[in-house]
Amino acid sequence: MLTQDKQQRNWQPIIKEFEAAVGKNGVVQRREELITYECDGLTSYRQRPAVVVLPRTTQQVAAVVKICNKYAVPFIARGSGTGLSGGALPVENSVLIVTALMRQILNVDLENQRVVVQPGVINNWVTQTVSGAGFYYAPDPSSQIICSIGGNVAENSGGVHCLKYGVTTNHVLGLKIVTPEGEILDLGGEIPEMPGYDLTGIFVGSEGTLGIATEITLRILKSAESICVLLADFTSIEAAGASVSDIISAGIIPGGMEIMDNLSINTVEDVVKTNCYPRDATAILLVEIDGLAVEVAANKQKVAEICKQNGARNVTSASDPEQRLKLWKGRKAAFAAAGHLSPDYYVQDGVIPRTQLAYVLQEIEALSQKYGYKIANVFHAGDGNLHPLILFDNSVPGALEIVEEVGGEILKLCVRVGGSISGEHGIGADKKCYMPQMFTEADLETMQWVRQVFNPQGLANPEKIFPTPRTCGEAAKAMGESGKKFEAIEGVERF
Repeated sequence: MLTQDKQQRNWQPIIKEFEAAVGKNGVVQRREELITYECDGLTSYRQRPAVVVLPRTTQQVAAVVKICNKYAVPFIARGSGTGLSGGALPVENSVLIVTALMRQILNVDLENQRVVVQPGVINNWVTQTVSGAGFYYAPDPSSQIICSIGGNVAENSGGVHCLKYGVTTNHVLGLKIVTPEGEILDLGGEIPEMPGYDLTGIFVGSEGTLGIATEITLRILKSAESICVLLADFTSIEAAGASVSDIISAGIIPGGMEIMDNLSINTVEDVVKTNCYPRDATAILLVEIDGLAVEVAANKQKVAEICKQNGARNVTSASDPEQRLKLWKGRKAAFAAAGHLSPDYYVQDGVIPRTQLAYVLQEIEALSQKYGYKIANVFHAGDGNLHPLILFDNSVPGALEIVEEVGGEILKLCVRVGGSISGEHGIGADKKCYMPQMFTEADLETMQWVRQVFNPQGLANPEKIFPTPRTCGEAAKAMGESGKKFEAIEGVERF
């Protein structure tokens, strides 16, 4: 690809300007080195960028973006590259702006419960920085030991504790961003509620299409007085799902509630060897309760009773920090463990109402039987965020296309029961075909107008989030004749 790119465009003057902005060591252009950046965590889609730039400051990011504007070069921001929707996938003839070297924690203000970080700071580093003073950062994706805060902001990432404490957007107070035209803006502030339009809320979850965050002000929370994790095992996944609904109905809001099916249980035990998860269970339910000691003690008893009433064979609990971490260890490692079960897996990310859990899981099993691919189910049960992992072998011709079809059917199912096509992984390149399943033409057009305000030339992360009818057959079919109008709007973003 790079050879073709250089035939189409003279990159040398552009590269020289990049080197002047960030230094020669901050520009990657050798073909073999660019392979590292040709995809994110969704490895099914690959495209090598023409150039990779590694800035260290807000000013350097702004300078790089201005150069891209000068030469009308599309650019994509990338953090740790752990995204699972192709959000950081390069496009042809593009520049990848990688924030991995922007790893400074700029300010820690315990008195006002906030921390200011650069986008390359790893999620778990925030909690490690403040835990000694009794604080923590709540959003905790399973990849929290390697994913970056900038990527979390772009995708509005969630995690185990999003049920009670919310996703990334609930913990971002303010942002310093570089707009797609290279201007530096401050959005939000240092207090939770700012007057005027909620531009911070618009930016979080915009997947790099509205600019690049270079400083993020995060809200940190005081650690709970008491924490307890319960593990209940069931002979049916429907019973585990019923327990989730009953716990919420009882007025208990756990810090997190997670379900794993039998396939996931055995995979995790094979790899992580926690010896915590009973291999013969059809499903396990992990419930974390936190708060005042007296509150935790009372709710622990209630949760155990509800699980037993729904047919739980055993309910165990752990209050010791090490034992709690051990119970969570398997769940956190579920995605990685799936790599030992199958040569490849395709993970989806949809949301459903809790009351539809049993029905949707039955339908997912039916899809597994219909298409002949095993599906391991791991999910944030408390807020209905499903993560079915479809196991396959990418070396088999046509397997990926079939698996993508299965994933699409799961997303359509989520929408049919009143859910969403994404809970925390974003839309990216992977799910844009399914946006018309969830949104009307007017919805999508309105979103595009917002995007054009920030990104008038369409240079920032093009070909993401929104369907492009000429390349997405399903979207074109869904839009019908109305796609002509949408095509005109999308036209500013194609290269």
